[in-house]
Amino acid sequence: MNEVLKTLMVMLAGVTIAACSSQGGVSGSGYAPPVEIRTGIIEQINQTEVKSTHDQGLGAIIGGVAGAGIGSLIGAGTGRDVAIAAGAIAGAIGGNVAQNRFFDKPQPAQQVFVRLQSGVLIVITQAVNPALNRGMRVYVEGFGNEARVLPA
Repeated sequence: MNEVLKTLMVMLAGVTIAACSSQGGVSGSGYAPPVEIRTGIIEQINQTEVKSTHDQGLGAIIGGVAGAGIGSLIGAGTGRDVAIAAGAIAGAIGGNVAQNRFFDKPQPAQQVFVRLQSGVLIVITQAVNPALNRGMRVYVEGFGNEARVLPA
């Protein structure tokens, strides 16, 4: 049974490390992607909401650790090992449900339609920036999910 417990703990540690790691840069190389700055004019701004990704997975990790701690207080020997494993699993599930239900609320955002100098129309969803208005000259910094619209 100790082998099962060790395997579960190694898997939990692996999941924890994987959740905390960052794949920054281009193809995970560790280098920051080049910043591309384009200019254009805002044609339209729509208010919207985006799901929060803040501390994603933290509820499951904390719940799993708490469940394992509570499980270690139950029984002795093999029964204790089973209680620790079951507590860790139940705590991880409960922590994930609690985080999704109570803490991951949608955040206000805006979709900004920008006509670039090249004539291409792009749409960027970002956090609300009250300084942006229709018809304003702007910079579009970055690309993909990291692109942002900034006043010129």
